[in-house]
Amino acid sequence: MTSALFTHIEALQAGRPWGGFLDAGTGVNSSLWSTALPTDRWCGVTGSPGHAAQVSRGVGDRMRPADRLIVGNWTDPALLAGERFETVLADYLLGAVEGFSPYFQGELFARLRPLVGKTLYVVGLDPYVVGAAGSDAGRLVQAIGRMRDAVLLLADETPYREYPAEWVEASLARSGFVITASRRFANRYRERWVNGQLDMAVRRLERIRDRGVAESLAREIERLRAEGLALCAAEGGLRHGHDYVIACRPVP
Repeated sequence: MTSALFTHIEALQAGRPWGGFLDAGTGVNSSLWSTALPTDRWCGVTGSPGHAAQVSRGVGDRMRPADRLIVGNWTDPALLAGERFETVLADYLLGAVEGFSPYFQGELFARLRPLVGKTLYVVGLDPYVVGAAGSDAGRLVQAIGRMRDAVLLLADETPYREYPAEWVEASLARSGFVITASRRFANRYRERWVNGQLDMAVRRLERIRDRGVAESLAREIERLRAEGLALCAAEGGLRHGHDYVIACRPVP
């Protein structure tokens, strides 16, 4: 089922040809959606060989002779140098950059600018592990996110770093784009999200040297899981925070 965010992008496209399509931070969800579009050619870029393997398995025989799946880093000036795509999608790319190229977020959109022929769509997530939650569901979403990030740090990994829509709009303007549409979408986190985030933490526990700390974290993870699943069942999901979609075009 196509997500509301991708459905919104299709509405913004309003029947215009997609042309060459660059999925600049490809993953399973964005690749399955974008390779189903009537594009002239498709290119997906990811910084992770593991993600590339998942995308390749998911897309399967949708890949055409002209389509490409590339493992690369946007800090590399040679990556897709001299190429241009009518449509570029940055689907949660901004937050993911932290795990591959920390502190590069301020330069990301300027790096993508020469590749954008007509339209750049940015999908992102407002930061949700900081600030006042305002509800039991929000406090629980924050607790789960903070647990995930704490375990990743203790396992010598870098958590993603999300940026609010207002920061993104300002960065796009500085990078040579004009905003044509911007919209937030309220989030409701389901059981799959609760289990997915906490399972991510569980898989890293064996890499924490202090076994006492790891065991204590394991107990707290399962306490959060039980609380999260119970509240999901009671409230039909955990309502907290927003995703956003920003459409823009390069200034000539």
